[in-house]
Amino acid sequence: MNNTISVGTLESFLIAISVLFLGHLINSKLPVLRKYNIPEPIVGGLIVAIIITVLHFNGINLEFSLPLQKTFMLMFFATVGLAANYTQLMKGGAKVFIFLAIASIYIIIQNSVGVGLATLLGLEPLMGLIAGSITLSGGHGTGAAWSQTFTETYGIANTLEIAMASATFGLIIGGIIGSPVAQRLIDKNDFESEYGRGNDTHERFPELVTYNENERDRVTAKKVVEVLFILLICVTGAKYLHEWVNTFEISWLMIPDFVYALFIGVFITNICEVTKSYKVDAETVDILGTVSLSLFLAMALMSLQLWNIFDLAIPFLVILAVQSVVLAIFAYYITFRVMGKNYDGAVIAGGHCGFGLGATLRR
Repeated sequence: MNNTISVGTLESFLIAISVLFLGHLINSKLPVLRKYNIPEPIVGGLIVAIIITVLHFNGINLEFSLPLQKTFMLMFFATVGLAANYTQLMKGGAKVFIFLAIASIYIIIQNSVGVGLATLLGLEPLMGLIAGSITLSGGHGTGAAWSQTFTETYGIANTLEIAMASATFGLIIGGIIGSPVAQRLIDKNDFESEYGRGNDTHERFPELVTYNENERDRVTAKKVVEVLFILLICVTGAKYLHEWVNTFEISWLMIPDFVYALFIGVFITNICEVTKSYKVDAETVDILGTVSLSLFLAMALMSLQLWNIFDLAIPFLVILAVQSVVLAIFAYYITFRVMGKNYDGAVIAGGHCGFGLGATLRR
């Protein structure tokens, strides 16, 4: 029987932040991790999870106290909502909505493949959703959020571990297959960017340069406090709205609380935009979103019990491998054609591979 060591709330929070530092250190030493944009919380968190697994097999269990984990999750989804400003969407023009339609259609295909293969391999069909759009199009944050719903509502065990493994696999493979798909389309059709070939684009077109290292940081303490206030309104509103809706006990209304946080964020940012009463600072929202997601993922990953999913490794690898092939084919033949059959269409097709398999942390 294993001995359990309970780690206090403050100490657990300190370890979660240390996970981020560990991930940053390892990423700085291993270029391959930076090449494929593996987020620091994932790198540090998986290493800590492996250490905890080794301790488990040596008779020691670590039990962390992480009461803020769910709050950080809700804050992240609230920032996603706050970033959904309708004026920004309109600036993207028709192509934004066309790609949104393509991506939405593919999510249905992705889930059909996941559920179908899960059933074929003798797994719970809902597990196919975890190896589908929840983790692949959604990423680590969405996977971790939905894993709680799957466990609490449907009683499916070990969903967090499976979600993190699936999202990490997708992140890596999405980065690998995206470039070859785009390059194959460009070479096959002899496409050329409107800015020409070569690596000196910024020298020939200086107006494309949007980053200036000497530019003053526009995120201030006042803006941080203001956005934090709005985020806490979203989090608190999501909590009470979720509890209120659940009192009706209507099965089709059993929506996870993070969805409410997201839509409250969408409502607030667009009401502010329409009424011109307040301008939600996008940079501050982005920074707080990254911090919230990083801490949430660090806390989720350091709590993983990897020893519970060893038996599921092969079936899920099969599902994820098939998902990768299906997306590459869809992007090559469908996304490319719908997005214009030109250079931009080829680039978007490659991007769809990354978008559909490996949603990353915002930077």
